[in-house]
Amino acid sequence: MNVEKDKVVSFHYRLSDAAGVEVEDSREREPMVVMFGHGNIIAGLEQAMTGHVAGDRFDVVVPPDQAYGERREDATQRVPKKYFRDAEHLQPGMTTVLNTKDGRQQMVSVTKVGSSVIDVDMNHPMAGKTLHFDIEITDVRAATEEELAHGHVHGPGGHAH
Repeated sequence: MNVEKDKVVSFHYRLSDAAGVEVEDSREREPMVVMFGHGNIIAGLEQAMTGHVAGDRFDVVVPPDQAYGERREDATQRVPKKYFRDAEHLQPGMTTVLNTKDGRQQMVSVTKVGSSVIDVDMNHPMAGKTLHFDIEITDVRAATEEELAHGHVHGPGGHAH
């Protein structure tokens, strides 16, 4: 079965930066499982995986515009500490989750910690970087009707909302 829209795809990946330094390796845990064609992985990776089958292993180089976008120098913000669940432990260089006013959560990098505010960089930590992936497709299956209706993969035995 080919990797295509509405298929459930399981895969391992090794992510390295442009210098070849390993950033992450999924082989130390269970494969990543996504409903394909629904924006669950970066566009460049989705494009490269299309048409492959279980057992395929290949390398992919994904430029910033097909990954997390270019880095924006104006994407910094000064935020009151009350919007962070772990404000008292934060230090420059750390990443954390920011609870936004509209109830969403966003990953940010801390650039400066003040007495009542924290300066953050809102860029994704991988923004502006060319990403190198070693991909291994481990399984491709048809999505269930329930998964298609919900737009995401369910684990063994279904999914409770």
